[in-house]
Amino acid sequence: MPIDATVMTNVKADRVRRTADLSSRKHRERSGRFLIEGPQAVREALTWQPGVVRDLYVAVDGTEPDAGFANPTVASLAGLAMGEGIYVHKATPDVVAHMSRDAQGVVAVGDLEACRARLTQAPSTPRPFIAAFWQVRDPGNAGTVIRSADAAGCDAVVMVGSCVDVFNPKVIRATTGSLFHLPVLAMDENAFFVFCADHATTVMAADVYGTEGRPPESLPDVVREGAALDGSIAVLFGNEARGLDPVLLEQADIITSIPIYGKAESLNLGTSAAVMLMTLAMSSRIERM
Repeated sequence: MPIDATVMTNVKADRVRRTADLSSRKHRERSGRFLIEGPQAVREALTWQPGVVRDLYVAVDGTEPDAGFANPTVASLAGLAMGEGIYVHKATPDVVAHMSRDAQGVVAVGDLEACRARLTQAPSTPRPFIAAFWQVRDPGNAGTVIRSADAAGCDAVVMVGSCVDVFNPKVIRATTGSLFHLPVLAMDENAFFVFCADHATTVMAADVYGTEGRPPESLPDVVREGAALDGSIAVLFGNEARGLDPVLLEQADIITSIPIYGKAESLNLGTSAAVMLMTLAMSSRIERM
């Protein structure tokens, strides 16, 4: 598709307002569209999931039809989009900023159902490595843990229970594009444990305290023993403030914790997920060497 040579200059235009409104879940569901902000997230969407991108809005340095792109990064993304047959719209920096304060010169609009269909494809690997997160409510935390799961080579992420919408622009921005790299499923607590049972997946709950009569095993001990790491694993992390509910801990096959060697009381969710998932990922690769 061609690039629209007409530069969008009216910050009050309906298209600008509709795009900005995608920051609201109500408007995302109503329109069937979602917002992708900033060069990195847009680049990953165009590279790995171009089929979900419907429009790209890029900042230019003037109002004339031949106005140049605001910077080389924006020009590169426009070229990538046009190569995929995606319509590119030129706009003034003010217009792009009204669409998103975090645009950094580029905003994409994606097809909600097309992306949702891809995200909900269960992993087909024989021994899936899954990161699961229960009742994660903070958008920044949700995006960070999805990014950590991607970096650790997880085959899927499962958002368990009442979690923040993964199409929240803040979530997508915090993933830095990882949302477009791996499946991100959503299911309730019962469905999660049924899913794990059906896929012969060991549920490893990450928890500092464990339950009465069942203290957590230290992560280094779990890795050293190795038996629990054979086969498929789903590592379940809890809510940012409350951790995991005791009912969930009772259903887990293993409860493990990250040892604290210094004086810090605990680690936050993002750090815990990164440490535990990367430890397990590196351990599994050492064992295969």
